[in-house]
Amino acid sequence: MSHALTLMVQGTTSDAGKSTLVAGLARALRRRGLRVAPFKPQNMALNSAVTADGGEIGRAQALQALAAGVAPHTDFNPVLLKPSSDVGAQVIIHGRAVANLSARDYHAYKPTAMAAVMQSWHRLAGAYDAVLVEGAGSPAEINLRDRDIANMGFAEAADVPVVLVADIDRGGVFAHLVGTLELLSPSEQARVRGFVINRFRGDLGLLRPGLDWLEARTGRPVFGVLPYLHGLFLDAEDAVADTAADVAAAEGALRVVAPVFPRISNHTDLDALRLHPAVDFRWVGPGQEIPPADLVVLPGSKSVQADLAWLRAQGWEAAIRRHLRYGGKLIGICGGFQMLGREVADPHGVEGAPGSTAGLGLLDMRTVLEREKRLDNVRGHLTLEGEPGVAGYEIHMGVSSGPATEEAPAAVLQCADGGVRTDGARSADDQILGTYVHGLFDAPAALAALLAWAGGQAAAPVDLAARREADLDRLADAVEAHVDLHALFGGRLRP
Repeated sequence: MSHALTLMVQGTTSDAGKSTLVAGLARALRRRGLRVAPFKPQNMALNSAVTADGGEIGRAQALQALAAGVAPHTDFNPVLLKPSSDVGAQVIIHGRAVANLSARDYHAYKPTAMAAVMQSWHRLAGAYDAVLVEGAGSPAEINLRDRDIANMGFAEAADVPVVLVADIDRGGVFAHLVGTLELLSPSEQARVRGFVINRFRGDLGLLRPGLDWLEARTGRPVFGVLPYLHGLFLDAEDAVADTAADVAAAEGALRVVAPVFPRISNHTDLDALRLHPAVDFRWVGPGQEIPPADLVVLPGSKSVQADLAWLRAQGWEAAIRRHLRYGGKLIGICGGFQMLGREVADPHGVEGAPGSTAGLGLLDMRTVLEREKRLDNVRGHLTLEGEPGVAGYEIHMGVSSGPATEEAPAAVLQCADGGVRTDGARSADDQILGTYVHGLFDAPAALAALLAWAGGQAAAPVDLAARREADLDRLADAVEAHVDLHALFGGRLRP
């Protein structure tokens, strides 16, 4: 067993609070002077981030790295699965796409993936004071137990202790915890140290009899009960975030809408809009009416051609053309940018069968999907008035070119060799802007300039980075106040 302080957080369900607890623990241990690494052996998510070593990992692990005060690294998430359909996914190993596999083929591939997981684990355990491991889904998913690398399969191989976290807000918390424990093998049960209950609101005294029963029934302690933290803003791992952290829009706010593609990717790009008091932001899901808006944003997509077909089927193409006729503004980011051109060609079958799809034809350009993915952290400036600075990242397999990108780019970006290159495009009538830069709205100056371009009213700037840091501190405060960290780490954590 490693000398590093280790703990694996597993959940009774998806969205039980695993990512949140790991982030809070990472910040709490960092405050104690420990060098902490987050680690998720296998992640399935369409929200990803570019690492310092030029690879791709789940966005939740990048957030946890921020909480720990370390640069994101591909070892933090050695296996990332990006679903491209209901039965298949792009497989990313140590930050690089290696294959597109069906669920059945990936099951056969798991021993190879597990080898990559253990390589990363050993590197981290030897380089950091503490490694906080996050499971995926639930360890009690019986159909996934064979060759498991995400939960107890990893915990057994690496010999790490486990804490189970459950979300009391969704109900059935005691059944979740007891049932999950009962479905584990004896050796797996033995490594479960105890429990943490997440998102509790109410009188803790009324919960106490249930906690006493749980401890007596299982022989394991409840290390803590975390309160429901209203308005907590943390980057979503995958699912489109609910409105819990949204800010109520002021009267006369800029109306912004965005479609929820079936394979929406990196939708965290729009978090700054959701949080802005001068923006009335709405996600529009399948079958929902498309409301009038001042600004339409087409977000990223893992399957551009399929999501473009969905967009048309939902009536968005006609709605966008009507929106533009009435003077509205339109922004496309990454996959959404590709949709704005004349054609999206996939000669190598990157997203499915080789072929091409007609784009919306709003920008004079053509996109060709290539085999190699572009991964890059970028910074530069937008070509809007005042040339506001922008910083973000690129994750895409397409190259877009044509008069639109050559004559009126959306941004000028710095290159690693000290030169510059252009990115994206703006329409001749200046109603449309497209870019490959994820994080387009994150920098306060860029956000203000884009809102002004879209016709928004002046408002106090929203600093997404500062908000994220403040909420990580708030989360860590709650963890330290409500969780017995000394007991949680088996007595190995110094005060």
